[in-house]
Amino acid sequence: MKTQILSKHQIAYNVIRSRILNGTYSPGHRIVIDQIAKELSLSAIPIREAIRNLEADGLIEYIPYKGAVVTQINENEYLDTLTTLAVLEGYATMLSSKFIPKEKIAELRKINKQMEEEVEQYHFKNFGELNLSFHNLIFEFCGNRYLKEKIHETEARLDAIRRRGSTFMPIRPKQSVEEHEQLIVLIETNQPLETIEAFARRHKLNTVESFRKRKSDPQHDEI
Repeated sequence: MKTQILSKHQIAYNVIRSRILNGTYSPGHRIVIDQIAKELSLSAIPIREAIRNLEADGLIEYIPYKGAVVTQINENEYLDTLTTLAVLEGYATMLSSKFIPKEKIAELRKINKQMEEEVEQYHFKNFGELNLSFHNLIFEFCGNRYLKEKIHETEARLDAIRRRGSTFMPIRPKQSVEEHEQLIVLIETNQPLETIEAFARRHKLNTVESFRKRKSDPQHDEI
């Protein structure tokens, strides 16, 4: 009996989580337990268990007089975290630029090309994963273990914020690809370290600026 209940709970968890992450349940959407239970032919118990787990994941929150709703992104938290990451990434990129092997430069270009292809197919999840791989490949050579740990911690925090926003898509992907190529050229041609650091930092801050523009102008095009 216990295994059966856990199985039903997992089914409910997977269904609700999938709908949150793919945008079917948008931020602020009210989770109606009875409705989902009827749709999945389950009792309310496994639905409630699933909701508790999703609340622990940060994907659902309880609002007085409204009940369980899909968590909305905390925009200030997102921008503060992204700005901090810009500083960390800029410094790490500068340190790494002196030590990246030539074969890794080719690998960076390969990843960036894949990112361009994902943009054309509107595969933003794949784009985001490749973007993370691109920057992590650079950081690998910074020689500062503590700095890398802090970057990974900040990346994880940023990812959690994005997931809580549910339908929060990557911003300005085409411009990011173009800036990646410019960054590769700066590293490849041994430009001054301060130039590389400033460009890498500005690359991330451009995303902050683009996000702010999108909030002030819904028609602003980030693609």
